[in-house]
Amino acid sequence: MATKLDPPLAEIAATRPVLEQIVNKWSVLILAVLCTAPSRFNAIKRRLDPITHKALTEALRRLERNGLVNRRVIASSPVAVEYSITPLGRTLQDPFVALISWAGKHGGSIERAQLTFDEGTT
Repeated sequence: MATKLDPPLAEIAATRPVLEQIVNKWSVLILAVLCTAPSRFNAIKRRLDPITHKALTEALRRLERNGLVNRRVIASSPVAVEYSITPLGRTLQDPFVALISWAGKHGGSIERAQLTFDEGTT
């Protein structure tokens, strides 16, 4: 028997692989940085401290593979790499700005809820 939940559940199943690629611990923040201006690897790393070199490399590769970020090698000494957002990646700017704004606005409420929960479980 079909229910009203079936279409949304089907949509979730269809979109989950895409969401897993772009909505993780660092991708939202990396894309937010790149929406402001193209940046070199170390500049991104400094802005997202405490991200590790490995985590940043993996996230940038995943974003590049998914067509959200461009990677450009700059012939200099030493060689530099600059990352920029693609037109496809730019389509995520408004949702990510809204998400970051929401987190800033409601972060305190979440912290209070966590404290209340933790106090009740001890």
